[in-house]
Order: sequence, then structure tokens, then C-alpha cells
Amino acid sequence: MISKPTLLLDEHKCKANITFMAERAKQFNVELRPHFKTHQSLEIGRWFKDVGVTKITTSSLDMANYFSKEWNDITVAFPVNILEIDTINNLASSITLNVLIESETSLKFLKKHLQHPVNFYIKINIGNNRAGLLHYDTESIDALLKTSKNSDKLNFIGFLGHAGQTYKCRSKTDIISVHEEAKKKLVSLKNQYKSHYPNIIASYGDTPSCSVAENFDGIDEIRPGNYAFYDIMQVQIGSCNVNDIAVALECPIVGIHPKQSEVVIYGGGIHLSKDRMEDDAFGTIYGNVAQKSDNGWNKLIANTYVRGISQEHGIVKVPESDLHHYTVGDTLLVLPVHSCMTADLMKRYKTIDDKEITMMMANL
Repeated sequence: MISKPTLLLDEHKCKANITFMAERAKQFNVELRPHFKTHQSLEIGRWFKDVGVTKITTSSLDMANYFSKEWNDITVAFPVNILEIDTINNLASSITLNVLIESETSLKFLKKHLQHPVNFYIKINIGNNRAGLLHYDTESIDALLKTSKNSDKLNFIGFLGHAGQTYKCRSKTDIISVHEEAKKKLVSLKNQYKSHYPNIIASYGDTPSCSVAENFDGIDEIRPGNYAFYDIMQVQIGSCNVNDIAVALECPIVGIHPKQSEVVIYGGGIHLSKDRMEDDAFGTIYGNVAQKSDNGWNKLIANTYVRGISQEHGIVKVPESDLHHYTVGDTLLVLPVHSCMTADLMKRYKTIDDKEITMMMANL
């Protein structure tokens, strides 16, 4: 029996999503190096092995260390933090470690302090405007390559970009348009340097593009992550359908406010996160309520959503005609705006079959 906020995982939906992306990677002849920051679980990671995945992506060195128990080729898709040089050296002694470089200072530091060989991508800004060198900044790229050229510990393997700007899209057509522009920047850069570095690759990320785009010419590797669970943000973007969402937060009902047509739940920012999205009909929302079913959940309950959130509280807007369906002491299911953040906060899953799956840091 659930007595407090609990993150439910539909194993069947999750495995179907994992298979879906593996089949797309084969269809477009690209290597799938999925991002594991979404699920952060060794057990769920094994489900990826079942569809042939052999290489993975993480967002931190700590996460890479956790997954190094069962994976031996890991990309840390975050600009390298030289203050963690001891962790870098420890990991590089036992696995194939791939890091991201955008700073000549970082590269010079690694050149001096690395004890074991490390592969590196040059991080490229392909439109997300978050991190990385501009795709036309060949002066900075050349400086990095010159620095690494005579090192026996630094191995340049390609260019890496993340088309995070697809998260502003609201249709498949929009996603494909953004994808094509971002892909062009990365592929043209790879082609520009391929004569001198014939084995370099173009590594490309983001779940929306990898879920719906039909052209990956010139891309060698894709790194989606959110697709394992999806979420209502991905539905709004156009990446998936509601029935693809594999996680839901089950929340106890602690209050009913008939005059406001609202339900108070035990499920707030420390459970769902405070990630939000703008709905055309309802404004800012923090999650949608889903209909319970014998095997988990299915469709959304119309016009029922989390309209406000604080640390422990969630405020759910409910049509007046539906209020009689809710009772203090019952629970309801919230589909998260951003499943990666919700999972990171909850630290463990309960499957529909009542099995607990732990995550990285679950016992801290």
C-alpha cells in the first residue's frame, strides 16, 4: 500500500521505449549511446543491454563511476571539470572514458595530469546556446587540436553537440526543422576535419530529434536519454504520445477544497521537481493527472492538472463535476513534466508488479 509519494514505473512501457530507439538507431545506421541520466539505475541499464547497447552516456563523473560497475565505455556529456582529476584518472584506469572539451585551459591541465589515456570530443554549440564552441570557431578548435597533438594520453575522437533547442518545439514538423539545422552544423564541421582525422565521429543528442527525425546522414552516434520514460513535456513537444510515458508519481490526497475545485496532494517540488510548462488552455502546469487502470495508468483525466506546487504540497485543479471522485486518504497519479528530474529526486522506483528498483545515490 502506498502511503507517501511513490514513483511508479511501467516496465512494459519503458522496455518498449528502449526497443523503439534501438530499432531507430539500426534503421538509420547510427550507434546508440543512450544517456543514463534519466533512469540512473543499474537494473534498468541492463534492459538496454538486452537490445544490444554497449556504450552509454552520463552527465557526471559520479554517475560514470556508478555505471562503471557494469559498463566499460562511458561518455560524460558535460564539459570536463578539472577539479575532479582524481576521479578521471581512477575511471580511465579501468574503462574507456570519453570526456568533453571546450576549454584550452582544461585540455592543457589534462595533458599534464592524466595518468591513463582518455578520449575526448570537442563540445560544439549547435544552437542550444548552453555550452560548447561555436561551430564556425575553427580558430579555437585548431588550438585545442594543436594542444592535444603530441599527447599519448589525449585521443581526439570527434565533435559532440546537443540540439536542446528542440525542447521549444511544439510539433513533429518543428522538431525536424530544428534538427536539420543543428545536424548540418555538426556534420559540416566533421567533414571539414575528416581529411586530417579520418576516424572522428559526429555525436548528436536530444530525445525529440532522435524520436521523430528521418534523416541522420553524417551522424555517427546518437545520445537520447529521456525517451526511456518520456513525460508530458515530450508529449507537448511532439516526441511521443501520452501512452508512451513510463513513469507516474502516485500521491496521497490530503485535502479537498470544493469552493476552489481543487485537491491538495502530498507531492510537491521535492518529488516532482519545479519544472513546469505552459499549457495553451490552463497556463502554467506542473503535471497532468492520469486515469488509474488495472495495469497502471492510461489516458489523461480531462482538465485535471497540477496548477501549483511548493516543497511538499501540490495543488490539483479538478472540474467541479469530478470532485466527487476524489477522497482524502486515496491517491492519484501525476505524470511529470520532466521525468529525469522527478526520478532524480525520488531515487527509487516501484514497478506496476510491486518490485522496487533502486537508483544511484538511493541509500544516501
